[in-house]
Amino acid sequence: MQDRTTAGQAAPAKTRSAVLVCLDFGKDDGFVESTEEIARLAESAGVLRHVIVQGKRQRPDAALFAGSGKVEEIRAAVESIGAGTVIFNHHLSPVQERNLEKKLECGVMDRTRLILEIFAQRAKTHEGKLQVELAQMEYLSTRLVRGWTHLERQRGGIGLRGGPGETQLELDRRLIGQRIKSLKAELEKTRQRRDVQRRARSRKDVFSVSLVGYTNAGKSTLFNLLTHAKGYAADQLFATLDTTTRRIFLAEMGSRGGQVVISDTVGFIRDLPTSLIAAFRATLEETVQADLLLHVVDSASPVRDMQVEEVNKVLAGIGADKVPQLLAYNKIDLANEGKGIEPGVDRNEYGKIFRIRVSARTGAGLAGLRGAIAELAPERMRAPAVVSPIHPELA
Repeated sequence: MQDRTTAGQAAPAKTRSAVLVCLDFGKDDGFVESTEEIARLAESAGVLRHVIVQGKRQRPDAALFAGSGKVEEIRAAVESIGAGTVIFNHHLSPVQERNLEKKLECGVMDRTRLILEIFAQRAKTHEGKLQVELAQMEYLSTRLVRGWTHLERQRGGIGLRGGPGETQLELDRRLIGQRIKSLKAELEKTRQRRDVQRRARSRKDVFSVSLVGYTNAGKSTLFNLLTHAKGYAADQLFATLDTTTRRIFLAEMGSRGGQVVISDTVGFIRDLPTSLIAAFRATLEETVQADLLLHVVDSASPVRDMQVEEVNKVLAGIGADKVPQLLAYNKIDLANEGKGIEPGVDRNEYGKIFRIRVSARTGAGLAGLRGAIAELAPERMRAPAVVSPIHPELA
């Protein structure tokens, strides 16, 4: 059991302390990195102090997920730091969550709900808030199965919100269903507006690049470097959620071309909740419709290959796996155990660029990245202009 307090913080209140539960089922080669990741997720959600409880099992317990002995250990950890919440680095069924709350006498959340909490805190735009609320409503709808005894009381009589004999549980389920329908309708309007904008860019022959990658790989920092934007970027998981789009000019594409639209999208993570992927589909369609995916990879991460694989899984799930992809190995100044690696461009046996080595923090390799994007643009967008002898200013 490990006790950690975030440095530089005041003494945490009870609601700011949590017990993190990480169980090894022998199927995850990156168990250590997964444990570190859930700790960072908890800190991103506002947890100032946490205790980590680990264990090994062959399979989850049907009733308590962790088994009765491990639950007693978790309960002792809760009492030792006065934790208000227990966070499982796994997906819990509604029954398991309810049973654990009874046994531990405190709030229990799984990995899915924790990520939803972070998204709810970070969403800034109207569209982002709608997407997060939709994911939360769909998650909550699966928890309305005898989750609370007060929901089982019947509501009778004319003039009440529910019909005669309608239970509170049925009423809540119906209200959540109505809200989900309303949110989907609003997001559909947003999707249609995005379609209009994409068609306009397509008619103007604008080359579109979408940044994708594992959360905290440095996408937003690289986006700011490329576009000279001042978007929020921080060394934390899911620092930004809302898609930001900027237009830049690349002289490397020729005098007639050079118009590039770059979009910074939400970062991905292992076991990203399917409800979030569905809710953010309107935003992620920027990725599906892009001409090029700039896949940003944290080259300093010991599990970068796993992170690349997880991102590609999500891309395949949203239908973006056929979009041309350029790997951008970021944080080269921190790679190789802090010794760093040289910026540069890597080509395959056919001479085509497939990877670029850059540092968004120092700017190393930026010129090579701009050149790589220009080289991968379609020929029609980077051909030199034909100068008219009569009206050269119209060329």
